[in-house]
Amino acid sequence: MLVVRRSHVRFSQPQLSRILHQMAFSVQVPVHRAAEHDDEKVEVWRRETWPDVERR
Repeated sequence: MLVVRRSHVRFSQPQLSRILHQMAFSVQVPVHRAAEHDDEKVEVWRRETWPDVERR
């Protein structure tokens, strides 16, 4: 989990949900897939960009 990797602190799901809600974050779930969605570009992004984002 990203929170554990970044902060070295473990929260239960309800705790994390409450904390994020208090920080004005909410769960964002798309209703449908965007018309512009391109599986190949997504895969390239996951392979090339995401590792850099995850390390920060």
